Amino acid sequence: MKVLLLGGGGREHALGWKLIQSPLLDRLISCPGNPGLATIGDVVDDVDPTDPEAIVHLCGAHGIDLVVVGPEAPLAAGVADALEASRIPVFGPTRAGARLESSKSFAKEIMASAGIPTAGSATFADRDAAVIHLERSSGPYVVKADGLAAGKGVLVTESLESAIDWVDDCLGGKFGDAGSSIVLEDYLSGPEVSLFYVCADGDAIPLQPARDYKRLLDGDEGPNTGGMGSFSPLEDIDDTLVDWTTTHVALPTLRELAARGIDYTGFLYIGLILTSDGPKVLEFNCRLGDPETEVLMPRMTSDLLAVLEAGASGGIADFDFSWSDRFAVNVVLAAPGYPDSPQAGLAITGIESFSDVHIFHAATRESDTGVETSGGRVLNIVGLGDTLSQARERAYGAAHQIDFEGKHFRTDIAEE
Repeated sequence: MKVLLLGGGGREHALGWKLIQSPLLDRLISCPGNPGLATIGDVVDDVDPTDPEAIVHLCGAHGIDLVVVGPEAPLAAGVADALEASRIPVFGPTRAGARLESSKSFAKEIMASAGIPTAGSATFADRDAAVIHLERSSGPYVVKADGLAAGKGVLVTESLESAIDWVDDCLGGKFGDAGSSIVLEDYLSGPEVSLFYVCADGDAIPLQPARDYKRLLDGDEGPNTGGMGSFSPLEDIDDTLVDWTTTHVALPTLRELAARGIDYTGFLYIGLILTSDGPKVLEFNCRLGDPETEVLMPRMTSDLLAVLEAGASGGIADFDFSWSDRFAVNVVLAAPGYPDSPQAGLAITGIESFSDVHIFHAATRESDTGVETSGGRVLNIVGLGDTLSQARERAYGAAHQIDFEGKHFRTDIAEE
């Protein structure tokens, strides 16, 4: 089977690493890929993965049997729609299904209709109305750009002034069209959990939970990011939470979408917060999480490609995933200036083979002198171990040895 993997980040490197282990795979092509993906398959870096027509043409040129979509942008652009119209199997939702992530207000509408517990919210496109709403509320304040903002469009703050400034930033164009409307939510308190599902034909198969760290700095300080680290499994979570989420969130979401004529095929991310009143949904994503994928793929012992092929064909009811008992800890190495203005072109040294460590490339590129940074979250350093502390020690050991100018990482990932 020839597989086209869309995307070029750490999530896609981890997915590609897992896909090539399948006996079903004959060839893996990544678009646009990255230096890590280039070591395990072919890379096409001169085609825009968000251009539906170009992706359809690429599939025809290479005889692609299945397209696996990693990031959200191609889905929001309608790539899956174009592939389905051309009868090319694709694992990833259509543009309508991808609105679960591309529109936070749409996701809230789905949750309300399906009776899914979540924070109270209101959507605004008018600045004055939003400010009045904030002034009538008590902090902490949660302000979100309605659309896709690469994980950077959310502010949680105790300061009313900062919340109003964020409203002005969003509606003033800081996030482009993604901020043309905003969602103001009630603040929820409690530990967060990331749950993921493979969805097709109304069925939802859970992956194991993971926990990520969204803030830039230790102690959950600093601005929100796309994610600075993660770990799995979670010793404070048991199967009852997964079963509850399947019954009360994943399946009702698929049913509500189906009632609106949307047949959802693809990954579904459910971000939960465990409040004193029970679990509530923070957000949906229409793809796997990043940096959580990087700790889930090394722990998965199932044939991922077999499941995704079945999902693209509509039948996953007979599948279940199997997992290693080992722990995985992911430490993200970020470029200086991230998340606002990360520096590119910084030479990376020390990338080598470490025992029980996987290095998944994210924002890297090849240069005349070697591999260098090309964006904010540069590398994912994933340590494996029989205990959480052992996995953590291995991840941080490698993180200290790999270097580039201004390298930054959190020191409290998976801290016990």
